[in-house]
Amino acid sequence: MNDMRAALYDSYGPPEVLYEGRVPVPARKPGEVLVRVHAASVNGGELYGRAGKARLVTGRRFPQRTGLDFAGEVAEVDASVSGLRVGDRVWGILGRSFGSAAEYVSVRPRQIAYAPENVTLTEAASLPAGGTTSLTALRDKAGLRAGERLLVRGASGGVGSVAVQLGKALGAHVTGLASAKNSDFVRELGADEVLEHRTTPLAELDRYDVIMDTVGTEHRVLRTRLAPGGRLVSIAFDIDRPVRSIGYLLGSAVHGRQRVRFFSGNPKHDLFAELSAYVERGDLRPVVDTVHPLAGIAAAHRALEEGGVRGKHVIQLV
Repeated sequence: MNDMRAALYDSYGPPEVLYEGRVPVPARKPGEVLVRVHAASVNGGELYGRAGKARLVTGRRFPQRTGLDFAGEVAEVDASVSGLRVGDRVWGILGRSFGSAAEYVSVRPRQIAYAPENVTLTEAASLPAGGTTSLTALRDKAGLRAGERLLVRGASGGVGSVAVQLGKALGAHVTGLASAKNSDFVRELGADEVLEHRTTPLAELDRYDVIMDTVGTEHRVLRTRLAPGGRLVSIAFDIDRPVRSIGYLLGSAVHGRQRVRFFSGNPKHDLFAELSAYVERGDLRPVVDTVHPLAGIAAAHRALEEGGVRGKHVIQLV
């Protein structure tokens, strides 16, 4: 086992720069676990990275990799690691780097947890990034309480579809903002109300205790739709005006009763374990839009860029 299949690209550009290539199997370092990846999902941040919109972070060394979260089976365990055995079903996130769209990843135990037993590994792969992001945003950052009114902007997407479900599990009255063609889908996820995002001006929305924004634009308008003491949590910023957008988010986090929270997640073991419990209780179900082979990585990126996704595009490796 010297090399493996992986999604690669040799230059920044459109989805078509992606291809299935071969790279060395990662060398398991002391204290790490080698995981055979069954499936990985496609996340919005990977689109920006591939397009070169984050090159100050991703740099200019090629080929580069893609993929953030994954689900699979433990293939090797360092002797110093306890609690994990070869064959264990696990899921997790690489952290602040890409590369999970490959046959193997080597990670520290804190980056993974047991995958839920009541879903397949392909289904499980759709949840680690969106699930931990939503749980952190709603419960930890916004402090969403039972009976409060929650608005989820981008309610049908990879993060929004999870946020709708977790909002209901936390006891909130949930309103989803989505396209007309996805309205019934968002209701099926548990939303109490769905608004069509093209025909509903943000400035005319009701007021909400918590707004979760997955789009990253018009934060000033969204903030006016908060009830007294309301909280706006954004997981994205305006990629076309990054300095202004991030500056506003940071300033609004300090000033005013209606606080804005912005964060970039790097979840650990305990949060993955909590997410597994939500799935196994039936409070959260995976939503897979389309399963693609690794050779179809470009098509998966293209489909996510074109919009209208319901849940996640998943890359199947096993």
